[in-house]
Amino acid sequence: MENSEVNSVDLYGDEEIVEVIELNETEPTPDDLAEDIEDMDFTEGDEGRETDDEGGEEVEEADKDDSDLTFAKHTGSVFCVNLDPSTNSLAVTGGEDDRSFVWRVSDGEVLFECTGHKDSVTSASFSHDSALVATGDMSGLIKVWKVETKEEVWSFEVGDLEWMEWHPCAHVLLAGTADGNVWMWKIPSGECKTFQGPGCQATTGKILPDGKRAVVGYEDGIIRLWDLKQGNTSHVLKGPDGHQGPVTCVACSKDGGLILTGSVDCRAKLISTATGKVVGVFSTEGCKPKVLMEEESETNSIESVGFCNMLPLIAVAYLDGTLAIYDLSTQSLRLKCPHEAGIVHLQWEDSSPLLYTCSLDGAVRIWDARSGQMVTQYRGHTAEILDFTLNREASVAVTASGDHKAKVFCLQRPDR
Repeated sequence: MENSEVNSVDLYGDEEIVEVIELNETEPTPDDLAEDIEDMDFTEGDEGRETDDEGGEEVEEADKDDSDLTFAKHTGSVFCVNLDPSTNSLAVTGGEDDRSFVWRVSDGEVLFECTGHKDSVTSASFSHDSALVATGDMSGLIKVWKVETKEEVWSFEVGDLEWMEWHPCAHVLLAGTADGNVWMWKIPSGECKTFQGPGCQATTGKILPDGKRAVVGYEDGIIRLWDLKQGNTSHVLKGPDGHQGPVTCVACSKDGGLILTGSVDCRAKLISTATGKVVGVFSTEGCKPKVLMEEESETNSIESVGFCNMLPLIAVAYLDGTLAIYDLSTQSLRLKCPHEAGIVHLQWEDSSPLLYTCSLDGAVRIWDARSGQMVTQYRGHTAEILDFTLNREASVAVTASGDHKAKVFCLQRPDR
């Protein structure tokens, strides 16, 4: 099967922007990608070795609760939330109480609890077909459950867990750990492949849309693009090409031709996945990088980044409450959207230029990236929002908060 290849990155003009991908006559299908990943050699070894060298702030209680449902089974902060991609009817949450639940969004009824964790559950998500759900705790215990039967089908223990992600087309799970290693398993057989890191934390990672590569950011600011089939790095960005501090977040364009990384150095870097070259650097004037000092001082970092699918725009969310929207055509700052508190996560709507953010003041906000105006906001949490997710139609948002609750918000906008 032939893949799409990124041949060049050409940033130009106002109407056209990024020539990132040249499609072959036959574009790979999800089945093709799943078949490719199933053919990979999942054996442990040295083939993956590279030879080249939070607590949220308290907020005042909300005046009103705009949510349509509150899930209150957790007894500690809720750290993560995910919706099943097939029907968007089920949510999975994980929390500080070492517990994880799969529950119905419509009425909050618990389908089953993902039992057996011994530390805070910081990662929880459904597979691409909603058949499986994976939960991972800070100590590195990962469990996978079959949703239909509510049974545990696989478990494994690694070092301290930093992040975890399902493959977009197959029952393959990827995870990064504090020792810098990245693990990949077939589920439920458990066949394993390791991508050995530099000995510092693999702080963030994402599988590219082609299903054959993954980008991983590390605590030392280095970015590595891994070939999942060959088990080696295709590109390594370090020194002036990498970040000058831990990489905090990563996103990729819909076609996989570009990746966007953010760091505590307050810079976002745009990288071609074909060449491994930095093709854009974005920073906002007045944003001070996060520094380690004995005394309290003003700190900042980039917490979330994302590509707009409808317009040549990217968004960068800062811990100081700045939401910056940049024009990819000119690589210039287009808009700033101030928040009352630090931004934790952002997400673009798939089919419009609307952008959603959640922040430490406990609010979900919707922004129009064309004007920079806030469309509306939703409140109800009495502590910081730590994670949120949208359904496909962007009609429902589910949030996870430090107030020990998850909430479901039915989103109403003037254009609906």
